[in-house]
Amino acid sequence: MAQPTPTSDELVAYIQNNEQAMYAPFFGSLGVTAAMMFTAAGSAYGTAKSGTGIASMAVARPDLVMKAIIPVVMAGIVAIYGLVVAVIISGKIGPGGKDYTINQGFSQFAGGLVCGLCGLGAGYAIGVAGDAGVRALSQQPRFFVGMILILIFAEVLGLYGMIVALILGAA
Repeated sequence: MAQPTPTSDELVAYIQNNEQAMYAPFFGSLGVTAAMMFTAAGSAYGTAKSGTGIASMAVARPDLVMKAIIPVVMAGIVAIYGLVVAVIISGKIGPGGKDYTINQGFSQFAGGLVCGLCGLGAGYAIGVAGDAGVRALSQQPRFFVGMILILIFAEVLGLYGMIVALILGAA
């Protein structure tokens, strides 16, 4: 016996009911976790890698330590990007149902992943460039402006991730 073909109204009702999954907040919470976890990991790596460069540079040129601390500060800012996204996304998470659909949960998960992974990459780039930059700074103090420009381009990767995450999280 053949099944009757559903009408378009029945299909729309079926899709709307399936959009109201009760597990949607789980994915929003995963987005919050990903944003914080990956940006904090990138920030920690950037701080540690730059810090070792500062420590080795400070032996020969202790007068340049305060100039050389900039990569550590910039690595810390990456974690702030993740914190901002995590707080904004967590404020929009609600109980699953008509007010909080699976589409919103997936969008917030994607936003958290974008922010977190961009922050991880930015932290890694800041750590590598900061380590090499402060070591070069100890040999040639005129390299300071070049080091700052390189660090800005590494930092902006995390900023781009935060902007995209805020756009995705607002959907």
